[in-house]
Amino acid sequence: MSRAKDIIIRPIITEKSMQLTEDNNTVTFVVAKNANKTEVKLAVEELFKVKVDRVNVINVRAKAARMGQYVGTKSSYKKAIIKLAEGSSIDIFEEK
Repeated sequence: MSRAKDIIIRPIITEKSMQLTEDNNTVTFVVAKNANKTEVKLAVEELFKVKVDRVNVINVRAKAARMGQYVGTKSSYKKAIIKLAEGSSIDIFEEK
């Protein structure tokens, strides 16, 4: 169980990801950089008790950022877009 929690870091909540959730029954997560598609699928199925249909994984590269005179970079991360099977759903905003 702890391995699954180490793989799934946090959900990505943007307009685009929420639209994908409504239209295509997909959810988007930031995942560990060393995780592969199979590990992500097993972690989501274990944590949320759903059936996963497909997993797409994207490495998001670091971007240059500046705040006034200070120049730096935004962190790179790995993003997973998970298509859930028909009849499965994950409520990201549910209270426990």
